[in-house]
Amino acid sequence: MNRKFHIKKGDLVFVNAGVDKGKQGKVLEVLPKEERAIVEGINMVSKHTKPNAANPQGGIIKKEAPIHISNLNVVDPSTNKPTRIGRKLDDKGKLVRFAKRSGEILK
Repeated sequence: MNRKFHIKKGDLVFVNAGVDKGKQGKVLEVLPKEERAIVEGINMVSKHTKPNAANPQGGIIKKEAPIHISNLNVVDPSTNKPTRIGRKLDDKGKLVRFAKRSGEILK
């Protein structure tokens, strides 16, 4: 199962559903098997940790939990609003992603 998603690591995304609805963040990781993504500052959860080398004190750590990809939209770089993504061939014959709102090609 090698699915293509409309978001990639490094994209700026808009959350359109859930507790963090309306917020924007950068995608840190995409988990294709679970159809989820980890977004910076979105879907924060409290994780209880034992003392270890990385965290000698232990305690409660806030970290990002994965959010379902269907709840995310890529932010259009020109309008700074959420947009849908399309794919098309550029002049070199390479498949590129573009913002349907403005037609601008995404990196």
